[in-house]
Amino acid sequence: MRLELIRHGQTDWNAADKLQGSSDIPLNATGREQAHAAAELLKDFDWSAIVSSPLGRARETARIIASQLGIELGAAYPELIERDYASREGTVATTKIPDEPNADFPDIEPRASVAHRGLGALRDIRETRLPLDGEDSNIVVVCHGTIIRFLLSAILGREVGHIHNAAASTVEWADGGWRVLSINGALVSAAS
Repeated sequence: MRLELIRHGQTDWNAADKLQGSSDIPLNATGREQAHAAAELLKDFDWSAIVSSPLGRARETARIIASQLGIELGAAYPELIERDYASREGTVATTKIPDEPNADFPDIEPRASVAHRGLGALRDIRETRLPLDGEDSNIVVVCHGTIIRFLLSAILGREVGHIHNAAASTVEWADGGWRVLSINGALVSAAS
C-alpha cells in the first residue's frame, strides 16, 4: 500500500506566517490553485481513495483533488488534525518552536504526541482501506505540514525539513513497516 501525503493548499495565515494548528482556517485563492496543481501531478496514477484531516483547509484541498481526479472523497480522520499550538495559534513565532511546551509555548502539543497521532492515522487508514482496496492500492492523504514532517521524521529516524503547501510526500507499507519514498516530491535515497 502506498500513501501520497499532501499538505493542504495555502491559507491567509500561511501567507502571513501565523501558526494555524487546530484552528480551522480556510484556503485562499492561491491554496485552491495549489490544490488544482497537486491534482495535476497526481493524474497519471491509479488512486483507490482520497482521505483527509477534518479541518476545512485539508478537506477542501482533498475535495478539489478528488473532483479533478474523478474519485470519491473518502473519510476524514481526526488523528490527522494539525499540531495544536493552543494559545499561540494566530500568532507569528519569533523563536524556534520547541518539541515540548516551554515558557514561550506553554501549552503546545508535544512533538511525540503529534508523531504518535500521525503514525496511528497511517495505521488506521491502512486497516480501514486494505479490505476495500487491497495491498497494492494507492491512497491520497491530505493533511498538514507539521504532522507530515513529524511522522516522516519518526519513520526515517532523522529530522525532516519544512513541508511545502500542496507538496506530495510518499510512504509505502513494505515488510511490516512504513518506508519513506519521497519528501516534497524529491526521492529519498535508500541510504538516507
